[in-house]
Amino acid sequence: MPTLLLIHGGLWEDINADWFWRRSGIVAGLERLGFTVVAPDRLRRPASWTADAERVAAAWRQEASGGEPVTVVGGSFGCSVAVRLALDSPGLVGRMVLAWPASLGDQFTAIRVRSGLARLGAPPRVLDALLGTETLPGATDAELGTIGVPVAVVPPAPPDPLHPRATVDALLRLLPAAVELPGCPPPPRPEFPSHLETFLTTVSGFAGS
Repeated sequence: MPTLLLIHGGLWEDINADWFWRRSGIVAGLERLGFTVVAPDRLRRPASWTADAERVAAAWRQEASGGEPVTVVGGSFGCSVAVRLALDSPGLVGRMVLAWPASLGDQFTAIRVRSGLARLGAPPRVLDALLGTETLPGATDAELGTIGVPVAVVPPAPPDPLHPRATVDALLRLLPAAVELPGCPPPPRPEFPSHLETFLTTVSGFAGS
């Protein structure tokens, strides 16, 4: 079975891989299905998505036992890191799952997130680098169009201002080899446990195909 590299969500928050992937039962569930799972912590206060992706890539290379491309699963803002990995380290990413992609297309959400990061100490140049202005923070729409690996998009169900349905539709349109998988709530939400098995089946089916 393939190895999976899981990239957790959060942006300048006290969120780590344990909270996002392990406590939700996702890591244990994927291991039960036979996958080797690597779930490193992202940078806690990244200055750019490139720096965040470099941290994940370094952690992966430290833990990986081979040089084969890996299936990368990004959750929420982890989708931006996953996309940056696919662009900057193309030999690392063989397949990609973008689960509950976070975006800032909604003006009020963008203002709220920018204000929150500024209160945490993010300077204007970091805010500009992290928030972006296009479909997915961390990449331009033109860059998304160059990603040729198979991509599966898991919609948020239900969507919310930070995880809108419009972002899913845009990614399906922009990514050359993207398909939509069944949606579910992201794991931080209390409704997620009842969707765990469906999510595991969805991801394992795509990663193993």
